Amino acid sequence: MVTSAAARLLRDRSGDQRVTNIELFFDLVYVFAVTQLSHHLLADPTVRGALQSALLLAMVWLVWAYTTWVTNWMDPERLEVRLLLVVLMLISLAMSAALPQAFTTLGWVVGAAYAVQQIGRSLFMVIALRGALQRNFERILAWCVLSGAFAVAGGLVHGYARDLLWVLAVATDECGGLAGFATPGLGRSLTTDWTIEGGHFAERCQAFILIALGESIVIIGATLSGLSGVRHVTWTAVAAFVVAFAGSVALWWLYFDRSAAASEEVIAASDDPGRIAGTAYHLIHPVMVAGIIVAAAADDKIVSAPSSTASASSAWMILGGPALFLAGHAAFKFVVWRIVPWTRLAGVAVLALLALAAGAVPEIALAGCAAAVVAAVAATDRRR
Repeated sequence: MVTSAAARLLRDRSGDQRVTNIELFFDLVYVFAVTQLSHHLLADPTVRGALQSALLLAMVWLVWAYTTWVTNWMDPERLEVRLLLVVLMLISLAMSAALPQAFTTLGWVVGAAYAVQQIGRSLFMVIALRGALQRNFERILAWCVLSGAFAVAGGLVHGYARDLLWVLAVATDECGGLAGFATPGLGRSLTTDWTIEGGHFAERCQAFILIALGESIVIIGATLSGLSGVRHVTWTAVAAFVVAFAGSVALWWLYFDRSAAASEEVIAASDDPGRIAGTAYHLIHPVMVAGIIVAAAADDKIVSAPSSTASASSAWMILGGPALFLAGHAAFKFVVWRIVPWTRLAGVAVLALLALAAGAVPEIALAGCAAAVVAAVAATDRRR
């Protein structure tokens, strides 16, 4: 049993749990974070740069996702919870501002911000809750102290040591959930203990997909606007603008036309929504977000300076972004519905074949083919 003071902070489960205005306000910081990540990738489109961008995305996603779990249980309209979100926003904003220099001069800011959010949020929940949820967050706190130590240590060192320590921080938080945050003396949490409201959690993760897609749209429009201010906009740039926009629409259509609402119904009706939330949403959705970020970086490149043929870095971004999204969506459908989504796997295969011809195909044509592949997969969903 929880005390009346602790129960006051919990959401009322008697009706639908909708996303609140403070949660949407909290998300605004992550619009900036996603923009920073795409620019980080553009600045260093090498293999190491891509891996570092993926690592930073994992850190950004984890601080957002852990907060989403909290707001699924806690009522964001309560003053204490609202103040928690505002403080986390401020720290996330500082972390996002430091992302471009995360592996140079401002690593200590990223590492410290990550640790403070993970530990501070969990400590708040331990103090605020009673009963089974409190014990759950005691275990989470223990794991977050360990991941926070890795994050801070990573921010204080340089070179590959920073990469390794931050990988350990991310792995600790990811493996903690998979292991039920098993802690000596405190036991292990079960997904059936995570009495989440599945519809709310699904809606929050859908919002992050929209954040990433919105950033893609902003990049497309801002890049074309920047061209008009410095030189005459060519028909090639206009064509690239249209192709990039079509690619974003195709990604949106694939996710939101059918599967978003249908999966929300599945998790809301599940006897174990914590299991679905922990895999289909917590683990798999960042893969789709990564695909959108890579595609957005490609959009910036082809709209700002379309070339006759695609370079290696351009080709992997143009094709890799949609491929990541399709692979993530395939895994999502498999976890939620236990079906093998052959159309998505076929789409990934076609994109891989297009990579063989990337050196002989104009960038715009390659981007158009990638958008057409995603659109074709979405069309097969509607035909069925």
